[in-house]
Amino acid sequence: MVLTRAWSGFLILVGVWTWVIWPRFGVAIWNDARAWSSGEIGQGSPTSFLWVHALLIGASLVIGTTVGVLGIRAWRAAPAARR
Repeated sequence: MVLTRAWSGFLILVGVWTWVIWPRFGVAIWNDARAWSSGEIGQGSPTSFLWVHALLIGASLVIGTTVGVLGIRAWRAAPAARR
């Protein structure tokens, strides 16, 4: 299957979007008092709130990276637009 350049570009943008959004969300979760057993940021042991969100963020980054790489490969395989 060969995707058009438009769809390939969309997949690349999804991959980029993933890397723009999810790390910022990770920082927000890290700085949330619910992520730590003591209720103070960075103090005490991590709670399940932190672990669940870390797993979510990690999985999303892997999926987004995969989609972006597939977009790049599809872009290279797609024929250039005819003029």
